[in-house]
Amino acid sequence: MSSIDPTTAPAVDPGMAVSTAPYAAPSPDRFSENDAALTPQTWSELRQIAARYPEARSGLLPMLHLVQSVEGRVTPEGIEACAEILGISAAEVSGVATFYTMYKRKPVGDYLVGVCTNTLCAVMGGDLIFERLKEHLDVGNDETSADGSITLEHIECNAACDYAPVMMVNWEFMDNQTPDSAVRVVDDLRSGAEVRSTRGPALCTWKQAERVLAGFPDDLADEGPSAGPASLVGLGIARANGWTAPGGEASGRTSDEPAEAATGTEGSHEADRADSEGEVERSGAELKHEDDARGTEEAQ
Repeated sequence: MSSIDPTTAPAVDPGMAVSTAPYAAPSPDRFSENDAALTPQTWSELRQIAARYPEARSGLLPMLHLVQSVEGRVTPEGIEACAEILGISAAEVSGVATFYTMYKRKPVGDYLVGVCTNTLCAVMGGDLIFERLKEHLDVGNDETSADGSITLEHIECNAACDYAPVMMVNWEFMDNQTPDSAVRVVDDLRSGAEVRSTRGPALCTWKQAERVLAGFPDDLADEGPSAGPASLVGLGIARANGWTAPGGEASGRTSDEPAEAATGTEGSHEADRADSEGEVERSGAELKHEDDARGTEEAQ
């Protein structure tokens, strides 16, 4: 590789303006005309979150949710605030904020509507729901309706395959959807009507949901069923057949069991294992004997 001789390197174009002014920090309103500076209360709550953890940086995820609950997205100012409180770099915070899809770098509407388009939901109608909502709202993926009420996105899996096709609004389940029912949901949200999750509470705004994810409860956790019939089928089958989870004997020593009792239990398990292995060895020998006998008979 050839190197550049500094004596023959081209000089800077005389017509090029080169600034010699000292660096000036950007003004607080550098992010967006709609962004407001973080309030003292928000700074206090960010510090409160960090103080919950033995390692303060473990609080970064809920801190970013708090920023979204105030700013409507993860703003550069929010990133800088988290970095300052946690004593890490803004690049480290930004790396987390851009890794997880729940953190948004663009403003989100009052309601974030996510349609599952993963395999099962897709074949059950998820793709049709997503296309219908895009047309109805006149938006594309990860875009917000003109009135600012609905942000639409497709998501990979809602972990609710037993209710496919599934849609989520601000992370609350809307089960067994159809294109028509999905349109009704977004229209009701835009009109201000109360909409309830199929397995949860009445829907709040996205900012309110983000505050809950930051660890500030809204006392609605027990409102509505947490699990529906489809999710409980396996439990019903187990109860009908009298099946139960293994007890303490199957898992060894329990937390309140004396050490000597546990030793005896473990010893019995070792004995059982030895017996089982012996049975396997004997079974193998017996099978070999039977095969040899069969071969002898066939030869005769």
